[in-house]
Amino acid sequence: MTAEISQTRIFQQSASVTAHLEKYLIALEQQAGLLQVAPLAGREWYDLLRQKLLPQLGNGAWLVVAVVGGTNIGKSVVFNHLAGYRASASSPLASGTKHPVCLIPEGFTQTHDLQKIFPDFELHEWSGAAEALGESESNLLFWRTAPELPETLLILDTPDIDSDARVNWIRADAVRRSADVLVAVLTQQKYNDAAVKEFFRKAGSEDKAVLVVFNQCLIPDDEPYWPVWLNTFCSETGIRPDGVYIAPGDRKAAEELRLPFYERPWPVPAGWDKGKHPEEGVARNLSADLSRLRFHEIRMRTLLGSLNELLHPKRGVPSYLNEIRAASADLATTAERLSAETVVRIRNWPAPANSSVVDEIRSWWQARQDGWARRINSVYNVLGAGILWPVRAARNAIQGEPVPPMQEYRGREWSAILVVIEELFDKLQWMAESGNRLIQPRIAAILKGSSRSDLIARLKISHETVDFERELSEVVDAEMQKFRQNSPEMFRFYRQLHHVSAAVRPVTSVVLFTMGFGPAGEVVAPFVADAAAQAVVHVVADVAGGATAALAGEAAVSGAAGTGAGLLQAWFHSLHAAFMKRRAAWLTELIHSQLLGSLPEDLSAASRLAHNDSFAKVQQAVNQLHQLIRTRANAANPDSMGSP
Repeated sequence: MTAEISQTRIFQQSASVTAHLEKYLIALEQQAGLLQVAPLAGREWYDLLRQKLLPQLGNGAWLVVAVVGGTNIGKSVVFNHLAGYRASASSPLASGTKHPVCLIPEGFTQTHDLQKIFPDFELHEWSGAAEALGESESNLLFWRTAPELPETLLILDTPDIDSDARVNWIRADAVRRSADVLVAVLTQQKYNDAAVKEFFRKAGSEDKAVLVVFNQCLIPDDEPYWPVWLNTFCSETGIRPDGVYIAPGDRKAAEELRLPFYERPWPVPAGWDKGKHPEEGVARNLSADLSRLRFHEIRMRTLLGSLNELLHPKRGVPSYLNEIRAASADLATTAERLSAETVVRIRNWPAPANSSVVDEIRSWWQARQDGWARRINSVYNVLGAGILWPVRAARNAIQGEPVPPMQEYRGREWSAILVVIEELFDKLQWMAESGNRLIQPRIAAILKGSSRSDLIARLKISHETVDFERELSEVVDAEMQKFRQNSPEMFRFYRQLHHVSAAVRPVTSVVLFTMGFGPAGEVVAPFVADAAAQAVVHVVADVAGGATAALAGEAAVSGAAGTGAGLLQAWFHSLHAAFMKRRAAWLTELIHSQLLGSLPEDLSAASRLAHNDSFAKVQQAVNQLHQLIRTRANAANPDSMGSP
């Protein structure tokens, strides 16, 4: 395999990688919106990717030659000389050409997609030289077939690169990126212009092939000066000319397409004297010289220059990744503060009454009992209600009708919600005033107007519709199922214990009632410790149903720490915790949907962007391109294989 074929294949592989790279970059940019990193569009390396590498990598060795330069220096004259006819209108007035004009070889559009080669232009077939002078907000490009051109050569006339109209710069830059060869038209007045030098610095960084034409010269008077001008131009831009020409300031000859172009050596050799080299006074045909360029070599060189610019650590994709990495890290602290778990700080959330939890546990067991245990519990429930009726009636007469436990819980939970909302808005206000600048506008938008009162009103409506009995029933069912699955032996033990308790509950209930709710430990002393603890939990709920008896039950259970009763106490408390967690999650979700929206997720994703899949794929594509470039260098220079 020849070196040329090998390098062609490497560039074809690079074409596949760059196509994936663009896709990954677009995905990464979409995900990086919150970081407010400058967009991809407008970055020189990204425009090179779209306008040069994607359209041209892996394709044949055809060349795009662009005639470029400042205002009113004869670019169109040079372009028409290359074309051999008036393909572009030349004007003595400033800012003549507004839109590029492209000459293409015959049959080129049958094998190539011209729109892909010039993706940012609206293409129109050429019908008259004056078309490129018209004003238009659209980026137009006029093209026509030139049968005399070599089959792999495209030539363009471009807008002025130092025009007062910024749109002209944009169009000229788009042509420059797509070009392989630039015919730089300079004059004594324009070679050192700031805008001209800036344009060619970019061309130099991309290693474009450049042919310099000093136009409007006084010959032979300017012979001693053009080397000085060119030396300044090259030192300021980094351009290394592939050819140098000078042309006289002869307007009539220019209009008649017979302007002579004289080739000059560069760098000027020591002892060079034009008078001793009469061939230097022979006019050259620029079009013929272009057709003799080493197409494949120049093509590979300019594509490689664009790839190197794409991968430049300070100006290319790595710089963009570093921007995202830095912005993402800067946002990480704020993201942590604004996560749903930290912003919605829920403390001192109320627990349901023990009696309510025990009732649900008993209901769960009774629904799964059969035989004598079910009958005994049914009878006991009726008997218990009858025995306790006088006590309840007396208590109600003295203290008034008691508030149902879950109704009382509803009031305590709403008070806790108001505290959470107050703390939440205080924290958001602080973050809006002193937080990360990237999210301050988002938080300020959340806090605007009557957001606090509106949120409280919506929460109140939702809170009043909550069925707490059903919520607790679902929690108990879930925890009991989990208990059965995770601790099957213990579950079977407590199931048997519950059956036993059905036999002793009538006795212990009556004893507790007659003793005035005496010490639980004394009541259950005749029974084994585990059975006693279980009985106390049931009896407390039946006889008292209030805080005093509940505390007595907890004390009795705590006294059996480390035994089965201790495990029972821990499990009983886990039921409370599960219910509280469920209710806190309810509030968090409502605040999330009604107030914060997607901000916590957006922040979290943005703060982890440097570790996500799109970022990794962009980095991987960059590494692959680096490797392909190294492989190409080794293929072009076999002696360098193995060198560091």
